[in-house]
Amino acid sequence: MNINHHIDSPFNLNVSFNKLLDKYEELSLANNDFQVSNAQRVLQIAEENPVLREGFSDLSLLKTYEKEIAGILQDSFSPILTLNEIKTASIPLHDVIFNSSERFRNILKDAGDDFQLEIKNLPEDDTYIVACTIILMFCYGYDLNFKRPFFYEIPDKKGVMRYYKILYNADFVEITPNEKAPKLTQEDYDELIDNFENIELWREKFPPNSYDFKGFVISNIFDVTDDQSISNIKSSLLGKGKRKDEAFMKDFQDIFRSLLGLKDIKVGFSIYNKEEDSFVRVYGAGMTSYLLNELEASYCTDALCNWSYERLIKEKKYFTISNVEEAYNNSECNVPHIKMLYEQGIKSAIFAPIANDTGLMGILEIVSEQPKVLNSINANKLVDVMPFIVSAVERSKREEENLIEAVIQKECTSIHSSVHWKFVQEARNYIKSEYSKDESPTFRKIAFDNVYPLFGQIDVKGSSDSRNEATKKDLVMQLNLAEKILEKSLEERHIPFYEQIKFQIAEYSSELNNNFKVDSEHAITVFLREDVKPVFQLIAKTQEALKEDVEGYFSKIDEDLNVIYFYRKHYDDTIKLINTNMSSLLDDKQMEAQQMYPHFFERFKTDGVEHNMYIGESITKQDSFSMIYLYNLRLWQLQVMCEMENAYYQNQHEYPVALDVASMILVFNQPLSIRFRMDEKRFDVDGTYNARYEVVKKRVDKAFIKGTEERITEKGKLTIVYSQKEDEEEYKKYISFLQSKNILDNDLEILELEDLQGVTGLKALRTSILYHNENDDKNFYTYNDLMETIKS
Repeated sequence: MNINHHIDSPFNLNVSFNKLLDKYEELSLANNDFQVSNAQRVLQIAEENPVLREGFSDLSLLKTYEKEIAGILQDSFSPILTLNEIKTASIPLHDVIFNSSERFRNILKDAGDDFQLEIKNLPEDDTYIVACTIILMFCYGYDLNFKRPFFYEIPDKKGVMRYYKILYNADFVEITPNEKAPKLTQEDYDELIDNFENIELWREKFPPNSYDFKGFVISNIFDVTDDQSISNIKSSLLGKGKRKDEAFMKDFQDIFRSLLGLKDIKVGFSIYNKEEDSFVRVYGAGMTSYLLNELEASYCTDALCNWSYERLIKEKKYFTISNVEEAYNNSECNVPHIKMLYEQGIKSAIFAPIANDTGLMGILEIVSEQPKVLNSINANKLVDVMPFIVSAVERSKREEENLIEAVIQKECTSIHSSVHWKFVQEARNYIKSEYSKDESPTFRKIAFDNVYPLFGQIDVKGSSDSRNEATKKDLVMQLNLAEKILEKSLEERHIPFYEQIKFQIAEYSSELNNNFKVDSEHAITVFLREDVKPVFQLIAKTQEALKEDVEGYFSKIDEDLNVIYFYRKHYDDTIKLINTNMSSLLDDKQMEAQQMYPHFFERFKTDGVEHNMYIGESITKQDSFSMIYLYNLRLWQLQVMCEMENAYYQNQHEYPVALDVASMILVFNQPLSIRFRMDEKRFDVDGTYNARYEVVKKRVDKAFIKGTEERITEKGKLTIVYSQKEDEEEYKKYISFLQSKNILDNDLEILELEDLQGVTGLKALRTSILYHNENDDKNFYTYNDLMETIKS
């Protein structure tokens, strides 16, 4: 079988021991008798088998001359060291091994019969090109410094992966061009160094089998498992806490200088901001970016041409510019990154993406003031170090994200996802200013202008009266129990102080039944805790017959409140359950609304659930806002309020207390500004004019219909408060639409509200909500449905 038949290579391969035999020719003339004798032994084998010197491509001859080849290679593969050395004789870059040490054979045996030996960090597609670089060095004197370390990954008998480094001894190799080889020019070389991955170009300059390879290589192999493991550990530690260290970047650049064998290179970094599709400067001592130069940040499309953008960000592959000046003159300054490098005096550069499975994180920038020293060939050496850099950047990114979140949490609070980007932006500025020596760090104002507000609430109707009634029942129950115990005690033993306590109980009972006041609860609670409790503790000790009654009394007392907490607990549990269920439903529906168009949302639990929403261009930071999205959100809000009421009344039997709820929406037709108040850790309207909106929000649900004592909110009805005629017309269309869907009834009222403090001219639309069976369709309606109704 001819070795060249199944190998795609620029070489016409022939196994030959000619150059090795030339060495033995020299040794045969030495003054050392032993060396002469041994050399003559080897030369005798070659003389009897001339094909071993002439060379052959028929692999079957390796078996035919197995003993003779072993005899020629005896000195190179010493039987004394065969159990210690890991060594092979082979054809380079291919898996044709024809002699090896016993230790190497044992390693392969331990790996198992199914194991296939291959060089792990030499992709099959690159084998041809690597062979061409060997030709460039052997035949043309172009040393491209492509001496990447090659490795085997071989599992041991326990299945543990071990790493072996391969060092080639090419002393016994001859490479010469044959009649198929085109003449290689300087222009060809200049073109090749910028096109490492262009396999067709390399095949054009180095056609298959156009160079005669005669000889073999000896591979000295070393177990570097420990070193590789240490390197992996180092990769996780690289750069930890070093960005403020002045010496960090100098040391880091020295590493790359050693790696590439180039003295005058410099290293820079830039961060990729996925949300804004931009490059951002890394802040730290000595850190710089040659892609950004003096800029703090730049959109990727402004920093790169279309091809380089696709290469770095989409494909996550490196690219090089081996001659910046030449590229600058050819491009006529139309390529942004070429112009940026040229203006900095950079003559060659490599840009490599720092990326993991989740995407691009940043760019590694290596530059030189010399042309052609950085090119697509030596850029491949980065393949071996990028995992370390990726690991370091991953951790650094996590640290920065944690730092950003820490700043946000310190300066703000939990932030809604729609505006989180703004806080991240300001947190980055905050961190940046910490690295600057010119200014002290400050967290700047967070505000959004020209946003439209929406407010709604579902509130327990008459919540104060309901809670007062629950309080009254609890206190009356406890006073009655206390009075009975005192009556029994006085029957056994006449104590005037007990009579005084009994009298006070009667007074409080009468007050509760006839004139319950706000401060009654506190006064009675203090009396029961400080006056009644000590008396009952004494009765339990001194009157054995009443001990069980007193223990029964105390068993009904809440340990924390020191009073009976029965009816109030039912009320509080009901309020809590209403809040939980309504909030959960609202939160679920909000996730759907955010998919329609992003907007700010917050809710608060009171005696029901309130929510604020703000929608506008400044929140989404996209040129995509339309008033249609506001109309859609207003209709969505109406439907959700109706659905929350339906959900409550359908499940009212599950609540401890049967309470009624009332729903209200406040319409404000002018855009306003909101600002995050650092002291209160929440958003609020910004400016005196906009404060009118907050005043109305806080007071309107308690307002009366003008000229009456009737509250504007009513159980079973949805109330929409507004001030402008156009709002009335808009919401009438929404109501008509929902009436057609049997969500709202046809009893629409138009009402005027009494004047609030500083606010006049408010009106309201009020209509009954239709409650459906659980099996009814409660889907929201689409934008198209809305448009058909608005246009009608």
